[in-house]
Amino acid sequence: MTKFLLSVHVLAAILAVGSVAVAASLFPRYVRESVKVAVFLHRVCRGYAVAGVVVPVFGIATGAQMGVLTDAWLVVSMGLTVVAAALLGLVVLPAQSRLLARAEGGEQDLPRPATARLAMATGVFNLLWSVVVVLMIVRPGSTTGA
Repeated sequence: MTKFLLSVHVLAAILAVGSVAVAASLFPRYVRESVKVAVFLHRVCRGYAVAGVVVPVFGIATGAQMGVLTDAWLVVSMGLTVVAAALLGLVVLPAQSRLLARAEGGEQDLPRPATARLAMATGVFNLLWSVVVVLMIVRPGSTTGA
């Protein structure tokens, strides 16, 4: 059962979080160049953000099955996951929506500071997920044999 849970967890992380990371990273550039592409990227971000809920659900199930839910590496990973999810839901997606509304409204010159802040927030989101991935692989202090 652990192998199944871990497989779903990893596949969901690659497909959902990876898709959000790529689409969100491309959005600041394309909102200035092509509204159609920006609409698509925003839709990808929203859709895969919802699908991404599967990642922590199966991660917690896997951790429970392995008996490591209280290990420091997993607790830190879960905390960083919450921070990344909050950043995505409270900063990145709303900023995309605001910029997209302006671009769809015909505004030609979107404010560079707004797109730069969005790019920075997206970079922090991606960095948080990178740290989570490293913690999941290295598992410092883990006694599970990896």
